[in-house]
Amino acid sequence: MRTATPTTAYRAALGLALFASLSLIWLGLGVGIIGADGDRTNLLYGGVLLVGLSGAFIVRLRAAGMARTMVAMAVTQAAIAVMAVLAGWGMPWSPPAEVLTLNAGFIALFLGAAWLFQRGARGRFQPAASDTMLRTGEGSGSLR
Repeated sequence: MRTATPTTAYRAALGLALFASLSLIWLGLGVGIIGADGDRTNLLYGGVLLVGLSGAFIVRLRAAGMARTMVAMAVTQAAIAVMAVLAGWGMPWSPPAEVLTLNAGFIALFLGAAWLFQRGARGRFQPAASDTMLRTGEGSGSLR
């Protein structure tokens, strides 16, 4: 019997995506990425999380689909950063270099998770060790 067990890359990608999302919530709502603490423009980052949640639901957490979802989250994050810099949101508390640097960190985290999900998609179904032993005859008591 074959079981679909998540690969190490898939688990690492899921952990990285959760870390990035929780950090985005903390920084966006608690500290503020754009402008001072409590600046309403930070609510735009909820769009990044909405893209992630809806994407995960649509692809049913499958690795290849999650890789595309992470890329979409990175693109959304980049779009918010570009809009913030071009519109001058958050000035004078958040200069453009600060906004771009913080957002680049999140973009890198989301793209790193996408890469790991893609690696996890390649090794989708890995048989359990007991399945491998049964198929090859090891552990069955036969003398080969």
